[in-house]
Amino acid sequence: MAAPPAIAARGLVKRYGAVEALAGVDLEVAAGEVFALLGPNGAGKTTLVEILEGFRRPGAGEARVLGEDPARAGPAWRARIGVVFQSAGFFDVLTVREVVAHFASFYPAPLDPARVIAMVGLDGQERRRLKHLSGGQKRRVDLALGIVGDPELIFLDEPTTGLDPEGRRQLWAVIRQFAALGKTVLLTTHYLEEAEALADRVAIIIRGRFAAQGAPAAIGGREEGRATVTFHPAGRLAEAPLPPLPGLERLPDGRVALATAAPTRAVAELARWAEALGEPELPGLEIRRPTLEDVYLRLVRAHDAEADAAAALPAGGSA
Repeated sequence: MAAPPAIAARGLVKRYGAVEALAGVDLEVAAGEVFALLGPNGAGKTTLVEILEGFRRPGAGEARVLGEDPARAGPAWRARIGVVFQSAGFFDVLTVREVVAHFASFYPAPLDPARVIAMVGLDGQERRRLKHLSGGQKRRVDLALGIVGDPELIFLDEPTTGLDPEGRRQLWAVIRQFAALGKTVLLTTHYLEEAEALADRVAIIIRGRFAAQGAPAAIGGREEGRATVTFHPAGRLAEAPLPPLPGLERLPDGRVALATAAPTRAVAELARWAEALGEPELPGLEIRRPTLEDVYLRLVRAHDAEADAAAALPAGGSA
């Protein structure tokens, strides 16, 4: 029998005056899944997450998180979730050990604070007061406070904001370690490579609606999207006529490029062409499919264009 979803939401609507922050959102996150929520500022991410955390009530629709309505759930339910805000705020006079141990005392079965401090890469900093930590170190404390209760589900709001690339990857390792224990993670981030590195599935929310959901490698038709094959012709390849592949062209920078839905076949034909000219290699060969960032930007631009077109219509009119 399949485990019930960790998060199930249907038809969530939330308005703030004339602004529709959520316009009928459906969401399901499986237990043990890492799910990333992407979208531009003002798209509805924060409103959706705060409803799931129990901090806001929807205007319509329903949500179940770990089997309960988060707006009505009590302390026992709260002990099963962890929340990492963009900035938690601290008592700056406390040490790292003191603040993590203090938060651990709120939970019935917390993790060992010393273990959590080591997990987030702050071992050796236990006696330092928070006011003396760097911004990146404070972000690690945020994460420590989110996981010290050993939650079943953790909400991570921009968890690596303010970290350098090395620190970001270290926290990715912590999140992977947490997920490997069978925990569920809902992550919001503006770093698309972060979503691609961590998430089992992603959803892109724009203007209160989901524009796409799916595995990072497949969302928005990435798997079937046209690939771009490029190489730098050298030797005989630089002067020889190109093979008759539709769309094959020489670019101003000297590269040869081809946009194709069948990159394997195209590379095979190019390799045969090069071999016939006595060249065993295609120098600088690259095959590039649309990235998650490409898909994200395309969807945002398309929705912005639709909104602008709708705004241009006369009141009550149609195109």
